[in-house]
Amino acid sequence: MGRPFLPAPAELARDVLDEHGYVVLRDVGGQDSAAEVLGRIGELIPQYSGSPTHEVTYRAGNDGRSYSQSANTILAHTEAPGWDPSPAYLALYCHRQARCGGGHTDLLDVETLLPMLTEEEAALLVEPELVFPAADGRRLRTTMLGSAAGGRRLLRFSFNLLTAGDYDPPLAAAPVEGELPLGPAGRALAHRVSDLFAEFRTRILIPNDGLLVWDNQRMLHARSSYQDKRRHLTRFWVSDRRVA
Repeated sequence: MGRPFLPAPAELARDVLDEHGYVVLRDVGGQDSAAEVLGRIGELIPQYSGSPTHEVTYRAGNDGRSYSQSANTILAHTEAPGWDPSPAYLALYCHRQARCGGGHTDLLDVETLLPMLTEEEAALLVEPELVFPAADGRRLRTTMLGSAAGGRRLLRFSFNLLTAGDYDPPLAAAPVEGELPLGPAGRALAHRVSDLFAEFRTRILIPNDGLLVWDNQRMLHARSSYQDKRRHLTRFWVSDRRVA
């Protein structure tokens, strides 16, 4: 199958996603064209605000948070783990990439991660149920690793939730043991996964007018910090349901 980097258009995008877990499409032709490409993979679905798009760019007032509209590092997670179902695919369209050497989108396949965990660590992913909050106030009780339709992996993970009890905590937040979903064992797992992620991740600096798409139910993702506050990407969530 083709490499994860392809020129647009994206006839092979889904096949490359199935093989590699992600694909980068170059020279897409603008945000509207990016949305059209994604519509051939699945269906665009509303995000936290109810909009199908979210602007991933620096906004003043978020400097003290681990958040998409800060310039800070964001550690390993899957998107919207409290949604049922969680987004099948995530996509980032790049209007302007950071020119400071930062702002990478990092990815790691859960199939790469699992063999490196101990039996006890892997068991924490598949045995205990924990509560994943959703933005509308609902909460989903489930394991971090299960199965989706057809037997595919279905990963839900948040370093921040396991270590701070929140998806987007203040950087200086002190963990409260009683508020952590799995207590000290979950916090230790989060740090173990984060260390392995840092060692084995794939680092991607999305080119201008490029579109990165990845399997959100299979791949952990993170972001490196950056200084160039003109960096601007647009995020999409995509369902796994094909559109006729």
